[in-house]
Amino acid sequence: MEKMKEGALAGEYYLEEKAHDVLFIGDCEVYEVFSPKVLWEEYGINSYIRGTPAQTVSHSYYLLEEMLEEEAPKAVVFNIMGMQYDEPQRESYNRMTLDGMKWSGHKLAAIRSSLLPEESLVEYIFPLFRFHSRWSELEKEDFKYIFGRDTVSHNGYLMNTDIRPAGGVPKGKPLADYSFSEKNYEYLDKMTALCKEKGVEFILMKAPVLYPYWYPEWERQIEEYATKNGLKYINYLDIVETVGLDFSTDTYDGGLHLNVYGAEKMSIYFGRFLQKELGFADRRQEAELSKVWEKKIKRYDEEKNR
Repeated sequence: MEKMKEGALAGEYYLEEKAHDVLFIGDCEVYEVFSPKVLWEEYGINSYIRGTPAQTVSHSYYLLEEMLEEEAPKAVVFNIMGMQYDEPQRESYNRMTLDGMKWSGHKLAAIRSSLLPEESLVEYIFPLFRFHSRWSELEKEDFKYIFGRDTVSHNGYLMNTDIRPAGGVPKGKPLADYSFSEKNYEYLDKMTALCKEKGVEFILMKAPVLYPYWYPEWERQIEEYATKNGLKYINYLDIVETVGLDFSTDTYDGGLHLNVYGAEKMSIYFGRFLQKELGFADRRQEAELSKVWEKKIKRYDEEKNR
């Protein structure tokens, strides 16, 4: 709730009415790059971001599988930065996706797809086995939220209003192998097939952040995959100026992530694409949905102007 808000993201989706036009999946490059509030306010597009830190491609697939059982969006956007990781980075990242999921076959499959050697399935089924000594680490925050939690995101978007200009971003070091793993391609294939089966437009996206470095060899692989499978792919690094991003004002950590001002510019540009290229309808005339968004907009503006 306070120190590591990213841990709340996966679970907040269940608080939503399932009537979204667009769903986003992927790592931090997606939950800090788009503002669903702006997509609604400017275009009447109802969206939700199901992003989590260092989200693996297998996690993305099982989150998507779960969501497409509940609702029927017109489009799904997958941020492809996760393709670089062959395996989960560490247990804490695993848990920030998996612990927030409701128990289901999707969650069980997601756990099995990403267990690290030192992890065990039983510790996810019965967390007490993993955290039995946690009593010695309890802080005020644990007692403050014992009976209820605040909502930390805005339809999955995690807001940051700080400004720290980009500068001295390192170039990527040469890699021994630039190929994405077979496992990641397997799950990307599954997402592509699932969206085609459900009649959902599946869009691949690379966020316009300067680090981690996006290699040209990676870019070629994604371009080839998109062409082969008839998918739209947008690399926002190539159109930073067109979007109107300014890395002296639109990032809060030197170019690794966008702040709210950058995310709002991205959302205006992307919403225009959805409206013009994919024919998304403006839903602001729907009275019930508009009433829901009135409350969301009020909370968003209060946090932004705090």
